[in-house]
Amino acid sequence: MTSPSLLALAHEVATTWRPRADAHDEAGAFPEADMADLRASGLLGLLVPTHLGGMGGGFEDYVGVAMTLARGNGASALLFNMHASVTGALAMVPDEVACALGVPASFLATRDQILSRAASGAMYGVAISERAAGSRLSALETTYTRDGSGYRIRGHKSTCSGAGHLDGYLVAARDATAADAGPPVVSYFVVPAEAIGSIDQGWDPLGMRATASNGFELDCWVDQSALVGVEEVALLLAEVMPEWLVASYAAVYVGVAQAALAAAVEHVAATSVREPTCDGAPRLVSLGTSPWVRQRLGRADAQVEAARLTLEEAARQVDANRGDPQTSRWVYRAKLLAGDTAFAAAASLTEACGLGALLRGGELERLLRDTRSGAVMPPSSDVAANVLGASVLGVDPSGGLGARPW
Repeated sequence: MTSPSLLALAHEVATTWRPRADAHDEAGAFPEADMADLRASGLLGLLVPTHLGGMGGGFEDYVGVAMTLARGNGASALLFNMHASVTGALAMVPDEVACALGVPASFLATRDQILSRAASGAMYGVAISERAAGSRLSALETTYTRDGSGYRIRGHKSTCSGAGHLDGYLVAARDATAADAGPPVVSYFVVPAEAIGSIDQGWDPLGMRATASNGFELDCWVDQSALVGVEEVALLLAEVMPEWLVASYAAVYVGVAQAALAAAVEHVAATSVREPTCDGAPRLVSLGTSPWVRQRLGRADAQVEAARLTLEEAARQVDANRGDPQTSRWVYRAKLLAGDTAFAAAASLTEACGLGALLRGGELERLLRDTRSGAVMPPSSDVAANVLGASVLGVDPSGGLGARPW
């Protein structure tokens, strides 16, 4: 369970974010003010071990904080999610597991340096997605080759939240020299901001507009210390410990769904409608007196709570039984329910509130647009459902007509 002090801190940040959310959405630009609040709060070090200057939080702490932040501004919370995906993945692989995988001696020092910088306010993002591959690691076109004492990375990332505004990027790339006949060799690199090429500046989506998720070119040389861990482990870690590429998104979208429910309740409570009477003189009554409206609110409440409880159980399982197949099932359940529930609940609530809730610039209209991408964020709801269905059947989710999650 997330500590009350952490939740109070996240609530304080979310409270400052909420009044700016509509303006950030309209501009579709990186929310500098929100990120300044995040740095000042110390939450960029939430998952960093205490001996490196962080808060020493676990996945359950992250889930509680991210849901709370998302109630203030989903786009800013999504930027926090990307940062947490980097710091959480680095911090939560035990040293003995890393050593068993064959990491070089320099890895632990490099990891600790990255985490210490995060605790001091450095912000990181994830650069996986490509136009033809999406976030499927096995289909990436970005490549790396060994070049002297480091690596040459070449390619193009189609979307990266916070592109051009971060201190470092977790870049996924495949070995250009690996044999075509075998499985791709995919590795992660933490690339410094100065090594990133030209930014596309074409981000203009339906929702989550303030994430500034632009694409960028990559043609850079990085020192061998930029390789996070060892080669070939990216696909393995994504399959064995999927929480940072799956359930972390769920926390944001459950939080946005909670915000949509709260906004709908506010709208209904503040709205009056004319009700005909027997003597023909209409009277003003609260929109909340309508059983049809109350039914929409009731169903949304049940749906959002079910998604929250599933997510929180997944978080508990991750902290207690990381890497267990049953934990992975909880992780995929959380992502599937969060993505589908957020939009379904927001759409239903908007219908209950009427046309006024769809006016541009209104909070519920923005939240409806923000929820739309939840089912698309990797892995999509279809992919998550396929993984769960395969698990139920006891078969490989990458076989048959389905697609590999990664």
